[in-house]
Amino acid sequence: MRVVVTGGAGFIGGNLIHALLGGGAEVTVIDDLSTGSMDNVHPAAAFRCLDVLSPETAQAISDARPDVVIHLAAQVSVAASLADPAFDRAVNVDGTRAVAEAAVAAGARRVLSASSAAVYGEPQELPLTETSPAAPAVPYGTSKLEAEGVLAEVLRPAGVDFASLRFANVYGPRQRAEGEGGVVAEFASRMARGETPVIFGSGSQTRDFIYVADVVNACVLAETHEGALAHPGDNGPAYNISTGTATSVNMLAEGLRVAMRYP
Repeated sequence: MRVVVTGGAGFIGGNLIHALLGGGAEVTVIDDLSTGSMDNVHPAAAFRCLDVLSPETAQAISDARPDVVIHLAAQVSVAASLADPAFDRAVNVDGTRAVAEAAVAAGARRVLSASSAAVYGEPQELPLTETSPAAPAVPYGTSKLEAEGVLAEVLRPAGVDFASLRFANVYGPRQRAEGEGGVVAEFASRMARGETPVIFGSGSQTRDFIYVADVVNACVLAETHEGALAHPGDNGPAYNISTGTATSVNMLAEGLRVAMRYP
């Protein structure tokens, strides 16, 4: 099987391409390295340093002749989306459209796209399900929800299977100890240096933390199983990739303290 992974030099992408290669897939990575690293790219994967909005990306996807395209490339910072919503939308919406159209032109049979639990905004009821109302509270969530619609708009008429995977807060190997989503890596890094983690606010705010290997498994299942994309929805199949368990920041810090034997 031939698979193109956009954003494959990132934290999740790096873990995913290792799993795909281990399963016998032929992998092509497309990443502009704006936030990713070549350290995450397995040497057995073909690599193209391209922005998803570049006209050359469509040709790179065509050259790879993919069976499946897994679209992870994105602008993922909530703060950046607030500072420059136009850029956020360009990358997340226009970029998704460009990749989806290129996948159709290349003859791909399936496209998976990374979405986010941010599409739900500030939900009133937990745990979240796929039928929970989508009410994004920030431009990042809005662009991710719009990108889901773009998939349906482009791929459904073309007869290409597709799904949006709404990731919760992912953590694990290859994660950078910085940024909004890297709280697990940041706390662990600070403790490893003998520093106290910085908790903003009361620490009672909760998140759904999911290990990157579980996210990778979800991607592989969605890539390979014919029945995996049967979930209905206005924007096509969408799946929450999460544990369904709320963990407060205080609980996270305490769990890491015990695990790392931090004083």
